[in-house]
Amino acid sequence: MHDLAPWRLLLADRETTSTRLNELPAREQIDPKYRWRLEDIYPSDDDWETDYRRVEQGLGAIGEFKGRTGESAEALLKVLKLRDELEERFERVFVYAAMRSDEDTTNEHYQALRDRAASLAARVQEATAFVSTEILDIPEEKLWQWVEENEDLRVYRHFLEDLLRTREHVLPREQEELLARTSEVARAPHDIFNMFNNADIRFSKILDERGNEIEVTKGRYALLQESPDRRVRRDAFRALYGEYSKWPNTLASMLNGSVKKDVFYARTRRYPSALRMALDADNVPDEVYSNLIDAVHAGLEPLHRAISLRKRALKVEAVHPYDLYVPLVPSLKWEVPYEEARELVLGALSILGEEYGEQLKRAFREGWIDVFENRGKRTGAYSWGAYGVHPYILLNYNGRLDDVFTLAHELGHAMHSHFTWSTQPYIYGDYSIFVAEVASTVNEALLTHYLLGRTEEPQRRLYLLNHWVDQIRGTVYTQVLFAEFEKATHEMVERGQPLTANVLNKLASNLYRTYLGPDFTLDSPYEINWARIPHFYTAFYVYKYATGYSAATAISQKILSGEAGAVERYLDFLRSGSSDYPLNLLRKAGVDMRSPEPVRSVTGLLARLVSEMEGLIGS
Repeated sequence: MHDLAPWRLLLADRETTSTRLNELPAREQIDPKYRWRLEDIYPSDDDWETDYRRVEQGLGAIGEFKGRTGESAEALLKVLKLRDELEERFERVFVYAAMRSDEDTTNEHYQALRDRAASLAARVQEATAFVSTEILDIPEEKLWQWVEENEDLRVYRHFLEDLLRTREHVLPREQEELLARTSEVARAPHDIFNMFNNADIRFSKILDERGNEIEVTKGRYALLQESPDRRVRRDAFRALYGEYSKWPNTLASMLNGSVKKDVFYARTRRYPSALRMALDADNVPDEVYSNLIDAVHAGLEPLHRAISLRKRALKVEAVHPYDLYVPLVPSLKWEVPYEEARELVLGALSILGEEYGEQLKRAFREGWIDVFENRGKRTGAYSWGAYGVHPYILLNYNGRLDDVFTLAHELGHAMHSHFTWSTQPYIYGDYSIFVAEVASTVNEALLTHYLLGRTEEPQRRLYLLNHWVDQIRGTVYTQVLFAEFEKATHEMVERGQPLTANVLNKLASNLYRTYLGPDFTLDSPYEINWARIPHFYTAFYVYKYATGYSAATAISQKILSGEAGAVERYLDFLRSGSSDYPLNLLRKAGVDMRSPEPVRSVTGLLARLVSEMEGLIGS
């Protein structure tokens, strides 16, 4: 079935915590120049209703071709075009309703539009599900003969190649239907974990820095871990992990069930392993996954140095889990008004050339960005949009330096979408999660380099360097640690070994000690950290954060060094969408993810950053 990701995915959704909850203006009080212009999708809700009805009519039109896809080249082309037209129109319907709702989540009118669009999504999926299965029924020799003879079909060559590539893993139709009926049951471990983790589990209260009693929540936990008061950090850590530690067998059973589900589907579809099935979606060989882990292991020394530096800067006997996230420059306040942020981002990204810069300016002046918080507005930040319009960005800009990085990050996604949509047909108008974070991370790297080039004050330099180091630790090293954990747990189940709480705790403990080094002390509750990671219920996903960051680091270093053709290759990558496999697209951009070199570029960068931090902090 054709991937409906464009309306399922909000790219890089970043959660933020408002510091002005009691002072937020109503939506209409925000200056229009700081609000996105959704009228570019539909001038009015009436126009949305018109397209909604057209989508419903399109369901019937494509349904007339069910059973006829393989009749001729003309029939195949007609059904593919009908599906593209239907899904493109529906994408606009869904995106408009969802983004209107995000402007003010208390608005019942737009809640209703969003619900109607979500219901319509299921009908679109059901109506188009036959297309791929009927294409697979066409003899391959005949299919490629049609493609050669029909010029309009040739645009679908990569789509058809990718579909046929997985043919051996598609079951007979009756078995596929039976397997589809298992999907709801198979979601049980994921759904049970989500209910437990988001609805049922509660944490105890602690005293904050002023002696006030507060309840620890998952949302507050991240803020509490940044407290300069170590007692507060430790108490919050014990409150959170102490509660998870009360449920080791239940949590192990949930994860064990999820891994067994992955192994079941892999074996049913005739894959040699669950890892192979997961990687096959992007046509990624196993060696990319194993090379990633090996390259990070070879580059652990700079991370160990970063932990040792943290120990020295905090003046503690050892770095405990509750010391990992406290800022090393806690007193620094770096306020950046939005207009200044805009100029910083434009300056930092000017290295990408005139064409890229002009599109950035369009984003700022033509209603692509919803800047400030208002009452009821969705929290966080994302880039989204609909093919055929321009991309949009939702922010909740509060004037912090972190908000400047968020702006650059989301603009990376938006530019990726813009260049793709301006170049590719709808069938290739999205891009794989494997490469989704490359453009955003390139922008962040260029911004950090730009700010460091304009900042001589030691505390500000230390703040920026620490920000970069923590980003590398969290996005590369931690995600590879998780990836190694996932690989080991799936291999255990494939060998018939049960995943008990003791087995999982021991595996996690050994990985944390290996990755974080001799100056890290693993407090006993932290060994159950595996139990609170929702990504483990979507297997073999987290490694893509690390590969994306590594690719982006390699690309940004080529651009910053002035390597001939680096900018042009990068812009071509942004224009490519999903017109080729992710590894091929990155290779064209100058990065070979089969090689350890992209990861080495990250570990080498970390070593240089830590060296400068060591000089700033001193002995």
